[in-house]
Amino acid sequence: MSELHDLTALELHGALQRGETSPVDVAGHFLARTERLNPVYGAFATVTPELALERAREVERMPKALPLWGMPLGDKDLNDRAGVPSGYGSRASAGFVPEVSDDLVRAVDAAGAVSLGKTATPEFGQPCYTETRVGPPARDPWDASRGAGGSSGGAAAAVAAGMLPFAPGSDGGGSIRIPAASCGLVGVKPSRGRVPAGSGLGSPGGLVVAGPLAHTAADAALLLDGLIAPGGYPARHPYAVRAPGGDGPFLGAAIRGEGRFQLGVCTASPWDDVADIRLEPEARAGLDAAVRAAVAAGHGMEELAPAPEPGYAEAFIALWQGSAAAIPVDGERLGLLEPLTRWLLETGRARPVRRFAEAQAWLAGFERRTIERFAPYDAVLTPALASLPPAVGSWDLEDGARNFAQQVRFTPYTSFVNVCGLPAITLPTAFTESGHPVGVQLIGRPGGEATLFAIAAQLERRLGVAGRRAPALAE
Repeated sequence: MSELHDLTALELHGALQRGETSPVDVAGHFLARTERLNPVYGAFATVTPELALERAREVERMPKALPLWGMPLGDKDLNDRAGVPSGYGSRASAGFVPEVSDDLVRAVDAAGAVSLGKTATPEFGQPCYTETRVGPPARDPWDASRGAGGSSGGAAAAVAAGMLPFAPGSDGGGSIRIPAASCGLVGVKPSRGRVPAGSGLGSPGGLVVAGPLAHTAADAALLLDGLIAPGGYPARHPYAVRAPGGDGPFLGAAIRGEGRFQLGVCTASPWDDVADIRLEPEARAGLDAAVRAAVAAGHGMEELAPAPEPGYAEAFIALWQGSAAAIPVDGERLGLLEPLTRWLLETGRARPVRRFAEAQAWLAGFERRTIERFAPYDAVLTPALASLPPAVGSWDLEDGARNFAQQVRFTPYTSFVNVCGLPAITLPTAFTESGHPVGVQLIGRPGGEATLFAIAAQLERRLGVAGRRAPALAE
């Protein structure tokens, strides 16, 4: 059998189910890789080998029918696990050890997964990169001089480097899709309300949802199914508001990859009116490759005309700042925050509550207009990112406003999907001359995850990208 880290998550899951390996052996293998590679790629903020092996032994006594039985993963360091330090990427949280686990952590445990530790995140998940003052940067395993994206950058680095087969992340403005695209992975932002333990319904504007990062569409669907129905399907979550559409399982759609669909293509961004958005040729190549493959597969294709939304930037920034205002840091500890976080927090707290309410109302109108505009299409294709991931150290870490503007130019296509509560997948579709992956974003209708998985699987097969792995996987 191949090395365990060379297997897809689905292949590893099958090996576990057939008894060809055990949860303890799997955990030990990935812990050994993490010990060796984490100092290079900065994927984990905290590794918990003793707890992981204890958990693996416990899982061996649990039913194999659990959807994630024996599968290793990491908890993003914005999610609390009882007894494990939660740093949230900030000096202001040093020494905090929660007594209660978050819902998402309890969900992956109920599904039979084995956590190896906490994956790195930037301070309170605010930026689209993962560079902090509390640890090393999360680096892109395809090119270690570049960043892994954020805020689920540690999760992306861990998966791309073979320290994990897949990993859960959270996405409030692109924080799953950006690092996935940066590291040549599949990243899924589910519909608002889809994942009960990370529905978005409790976050300002309904922005933040939980979802998977993985090597393939099928691997991502396997993890998403486990997050939705930890005990297996049929899923029963009477306390959760469900997204429209089928609740899954989605793995079948990702494996079959069937159907012909009507697709739209859009290169305009709601940030275009206020920011100098430049789609770099290498990033455009990822979209073009996807369009060619989709047309060859028989899908209908139509280009969307631009629809300017000059109020978007002001409203989104007000909402993002209002959300940051709730970060639980006060008094002297404010001086421990990084400039970007402090700028967002202080401007958010200084804004009148009325402005925050007006921003939410404007964005609700934007959501309705966008869904109506996309309604004729089963999915809309956009570039995943506007450029390759920037080099580590290239972000302005001293000027919060300038830093935010840099992020907008890098990631102009992601935040509006959160505002609209729509599902989206990013996946690699092409490679640059230097061998770095570039990709596409597929945006679905409300509750349209199954269609997105089917299209993603078709693109993977036609483009032959799913089998290519980062050089770090051979280390």
